[in-house]
Amino acid sequence: MKNIQTLLSEIGIEIPEDKKKDFETAFNENYKTVSEVNKLREARDNYKEQLETAQNALKEFDGVDVKDLQGKIETLNNNLKTKETEYQNKIAEMEFNSVLDGAISKSGAKNAKAVKALLDLEALKSSKNQADDITKALETVKSENDFMFTSDNQGGWGERHKGSPENTTGVEAAFYKRNPELKN
Repeated sequence: MKNIQTLLSEIGIEIPEDKKKDFETAFNENYKTVSEVNKLREARDNYKEQLETAQNALKEFDGVDVKDLQGKIETLNNNLKTKETEYQNKIAEMEFNSVLDGAISKSGAKNAKAVKALLDLEALKSSKNQADDITKALETVKSENDFMFTSDNQGGWGERHKGSPENTTGVEAAFYKRNPELKN
């Protein structure tokens, strides 16, 4: 690419030396090279394509009620929150039941459903220290209803009794409690 001053001198136009600097400044401020113009055209065409794409995408939303969409989005978000809460509650329920079933099994209960019926499950669920409170509640149920639990002393008839009602289990203890006159 030739310099502008060279091009002008080839066609017979001479710029005085004292004006050359002013001419170059004015020329650079107002004119661009072909490569610069081509870059600008490419950028313009790119922006034009982007604008057309955006306009076409917006045409798809013609006639759509934005407030209705916002209402639907809000409804869906609320439904998600409700489902999340529901799942968290189910998980908490499963964890509670697992802890409770483990503690009942460990306590030696003969019938887990019967023991659960005697527990205040709602109070235990809302307890801050569930494991300890479940253990305490089971101890209370066991002390009041010993016949619902297996005995630590599983020996024969004579071995259990050894002549005193204190060595009896569940039903026998209840029998002796109601019939104190039958003590050995």
